[in-house]
Formats: sequence, C-alpha cells, structure tokens
Amino acid sequence: MPENASGGSSSSSSLLIRSKNPRRCQAENPLKLLSEFAGPALFLLSRTYPDASWSHSRRKIIAATPKAGSPIAEAVLARIAALYAIEKEIRGADAPARQTTRNERSRPLVAELERFLREQAARLSPGSEMGKAIAYLLNHWDGLTLFLDDGCVEMDTNPVENQIRPLTLTRKNSLFAGHDEGGRSWARIASLIATCKINSVEPYVWMKATLKAIATGHPQSRIDELLPWSFGRTS
Repeated sequence: MPENASGGSSSSSSLLIRSKNPRRCQAENPLKLLSEFAGPALFLLSRTYPDASWSHSRRKIIAATPKAGSPIAEAVLARIAALYAIEKEIRGADAPARQTTRNERSRPLVAELERFLREQAARLSPGSEMGKAIAYLLNHWDGLTLFLDDGCVEMDTNPVENQIRPLTLTRKNSLFAGHDEGGRSWARIASLIATCKINSVEPYVWMKATLKAIATGHPQSRIDELLPWSFGRTS
C-alpha cells in the first residue's frame, strides 16, 4: 500500500488544496471543500491546534537554552527525541498499528514528560526564558498529545508544512486565477499533482496515461484504477 503524507499506510493517499476564496477565513469554506474528502485528515492538527507541534515546542526549548547549557533542556529534549525515535520505527505502518504502539510506548513517556514539565514550571520563574518555553508546551498540551489518540495524526505539522511550502513559494504564479472558478480549477489541478507526489507517482506520466485511458473508453465503474494511489499497480 502507498504511504500517505501522515506516514501511515492507506488504501488511498490524497491531499486537498485550498482554493482561492475572498471569504477564506469563514469556516464554511474549508468544511465545504472537505465535505467529500475521504483521505487522511492532515489538516486536523494544524487547523484545530495551530501551534500544537512537537517540532515547534522543541525549538522553543532550544531557543530558551543558555549557551552554558541546561539540565532541564537536556532532559526535555531527550524525552522528545525518544518520542521521535518511536515515530521513526512505526512510519509506514497503518493507523491502528501506530496507535497501538503509541499507547504502549509513547503514552508513558508523554505522561512522564508532563510530570517533569509541571515540576519545573512550579520552581522556575514564569518570566524566565525556560519558564516561558515550558509554559508554551503546557499551554498546548491537549494538541501535543492528540497524536496518542489517533494513528493518522502526526506529532508535528511538518507533513502539512512540507506540502504547502511549494505553493507558498510559487503563489505569484497562481495569480492567474482571477476569480473563484479559476481558483477552484487551480485547486483541482494542484490537488491532483500533490496527490501524485505523496504517492510517489510522476504527475505528468500519471496524467498522460489517465487522459489516454479515459479517451480510449476506460469504464467508469473502474475509475478507482486510474487514481494516483492505484497507478503503479494497474499501469
């Protein structure tokens, strides 16, 4: 099975790109776009808990560490590194397997880390750099621990950020949209291309083969065979 962008294995790995919309801050727009989406909910962590990322939290601790070093920082970073080591082992497994491993191995580590952080928060000055960094982690704890309850959720927002970075870098190239329908058309094409990429399929090769299959009468009842995650097995 192809590996999806959240690191797990799925029967389908797909990505939805937001289309241009003048009311983009209103909740109904992303909900409408996602109403028929059946792939992994990559948006979940960054949409519901925008700052709940272990990678961001780790950077906070590193930034708060004095040049002379800090036993507290070393202890926190070592625990976070242990969590990432577990994630590396289970990358590519399906969501239930990932969640089982996280319950057995990651959850106790997270509980111990929370205990340690709260102990340090009680003794450190809230105004100190390390005190602020620890407060940041504790203030986002619900989001940081979300991955323990859902095998499809990542520890950080890196997969989402890596997918949207190319769009951010080339946003000026997308100004041709001009209006909502043009934005929706761009979003459809961008979604297809991104879906090919996260399924390790060359977009041009897939699109050429798919259009040729449609033109030569590929039956609609077997449309799933033309989707990017099936391309390597059916082409």
